[in-house]
Amino acid sequence: MKIFRDAAKLQKWSGALRRKGARIALVPTMGCLHEGHISLIEAAKRRGADEIIVSIFVNPVQFGPNEDYAKYPREEKADLKKCRAAGATAVFLPTPEEMYMPGHSVYVDEESLSKGLCGGRRPGHFRGVCTVVAKLFNIAHPDFAVFGQKDFQQVQVVKRMVRDLNFDLDVVVAPIVREKSGLAKSSRNTYLSEKERKMALAISEGLKEFRSLAGLRRRLEKAGLKVDYVECVDSETLAARKRPGRGCTVLVAAYAGSTRLIDNRVF
Repeated sequence: MKIFRDAAKLQKWSGALRRKGARIALVPTMGCLHEGHISLIEAAKRRGADEIIVSIFVNPVQFGPNEDYAKYPREEKADLKKCRAAGATAVFLPTPEEMYMPGHSVYVDEESLSKGLCGGRRPGHFRGVCTVVAKLFNIAHPDFAVFGQKDFQQVQVVKRMVRDLNFDLDVVVAPIVREKSGLAKSSRNTYLSEKERKMALAISEGLKEFRSLAGLRRRLEKAGLKVDYVECVDSETLAARKRPGRGCTVLVAAYAGSTRLIDNRVF
């Protein structure tokens, strides 16, 4: 497994492989890898990738001033071990200085799908996501990139960026991976106390047994969670829908203590 910290070196390596006909997959992550991330590598294998590049980068541009950038978990040694065991062929580990040169002034902004849901609560978040993902696409030269369904709005925003900016690649979406309890796997789960973890189960349980938006919100609040949003949207356009049905998704964002968790159910 190759390890790259220099963007230009990865770009040269990957570009040469693609010119020789290799099928390249990119799995973008922020590290602190868990079974959900490993499932993305497995999805890349199933899709026939010859080379699987995992990027590990806690992107400062997608964090707001009062968010958890400084304390976001970083476990480089463990992450590399997991990547090697899972069959990744390369890992990209850039620094912020490598990704954002002094005087960096170009950003990528999606102006429709990113406005509501997490985008509405986290101003500038998806500008940061689109910018770093666009850079990773240009550095890694993938034939396809694999993202997880848990970050549902992010997937739709990235798909739109790929379409509108004519990136020559496919976006592959892998299913949510859950703990035995049903809680969606997330690096932020490491922040949760035992009490908060029990509270958080109301999210997955409420989505599984979903009857109405109002009922789901009451269930979350009764469990002690602070609800950020409970919404039903069209799965493609993210336009609000009054009732769930085929082609829609119900999305939840809620705080267990100070930890913000997201989850969703696609109908």
